[in-house]
Amino acid sequence: MLIVLALLVPSIAACTSDGERSGIMVTTNILGDLTRAVVGDAAEVTVLMEPGTDPHSFGISARQAADFERATLVVHNGLGLEEGVARHVQAAASAGVPTLAVAERVDPIDYASDESAGRPDPHFWTDPARVRTAVEAISAEVIDRVDGIDAGTVRANTARYLGELDQLDRWMTERFATIPPERKQLVTDHHVFGYLAQRFGFRVIGAVIPSGTTLASPSASDLDELATAVRAAGVSAIFAESSQPDRLSRVLAEHAGLQVRVIGLHTESLTGPGGGAATYLAMARANTDAIVTGLTGPTT
Repeated sequence: MLIVLALLVPSIAACTSDGERSGIMVTTNILGDLTRAVVGDAAEVTVLMEPGTDPHSFGISARQAADFERATLVVHNGLGLEEGVARHVQAAASAGVPTLAVAERVDPIDYASDESAGRPDPHFWTDPARVRTAVEAISAEVIDRVDGIDAGTVRANTARYLGELDQLDRWMTERFATIPPERKQLVTDHHVFGYLAQRFGFRVIGAVIPSGTTLASPSASDLDELATAVRAAGVSAIFAESSQPDRLSRVLAEHAGLQVRVIGLHTESLTGPGGGAATYLAMARANTDAIVTGLTGPTT
């Protein structure tokens, strides 16, 4: 028995050694889509966050947590976005696994108002130029960190996808230019469009949840203040996560006496196939069309 145990110990150690690590682990499905666009078939990519899931609240299983420490690279958003998995990313880093906090590489901005003011905003993906920077960072890290990767394939995939992002950027610029300047005002369910506002010249009036996370809740005074701001600005629509726009409109009507159109957007997660935002490119286009339609329609 002692001999068997002695033989098992080095085997277990070998399973957790650097040489036995394999695969790329990605936390959010938006980053998963970007990573898969870069990697293609050159390496296995595992995405932890299911379609339609809130990145602030999703968690992982014990088996997935263990897989973190066997990965060749962990790609995560950072800046406080993945609140439920941050400690697992930290544990993987402590175990010597290379980790990439993508949002830290894209020249992040701070939240401008409300209770999150002064804290870095993790929602960089609403600006396609910053997504371009993110893709370049992911590509470089994959080439540097993943042993045996076909660097030529990764570079070719990256160049092709960067071209698609450039096309998206031009198209979004043209579409947003059709909105009259006085109507380029955004009200959302929570603060998620700061990067888009900065890039394309929008003014953020406020958010129903005065926070950068969906885990917070609005108070009665928050709703009253928002309703006053919405009436004063004369905005024609409020934008909310597509999974619960009806709930938001009911809250505003019941607690603030405000009747306003609520338009669903895909704010923090991709959808499954056929859901309208199964890829980052589809998500950005769907949101752009919805914002343009909402802000060029009748005012309240």
